[in-house]
Amino acid sequence: MAIISVSVNDKMLSEIDRMQEQLGFSGRSEVIRAGARMLIEDNKQKENLTGEINVILLTIHDKKTDDFITHIKHKFDDIVNTQVHSHFKEGKCLEILLLEGDAEKIKELFELLQASGKADYVKLIVA
Repeated sequence: MAIISVSVNDKMLSEIDRMQEQLGFSGRSEVIRAGARMLIEDNKQKENLTGEINVILLTIHDKKTDDFITHIKHKFDDIVNTQVHSHFKEGKCLEILLLEGDAEKIKELFELLQASGKADYVKLIVA
């Protein structure tokens, strides 16, 4: 098995340690491997999406990045059926987008939001 080095901040390390204890993982590496497996499988599912699809896109982001997120959303108005924007405590926003359209365009929106680094959480749920 290959050995790699991963840098994480104190908050993430604390969460990894908490999950290790709470979920019974044998060590930090096992937590990281489980997370990587989930990410790989999630990515494979997205790669296989084709044709006209319906999905739910969830994002959580800082209120200060709201203009950026809104700018991206407007580029995809043709596939957005419904959107809900809600404010959380501590300056966070929740976006719920119900999307319908070409899978490639939906994946493009998802990847833009995910790669931007402006969202804390981006999740695509296929209906």
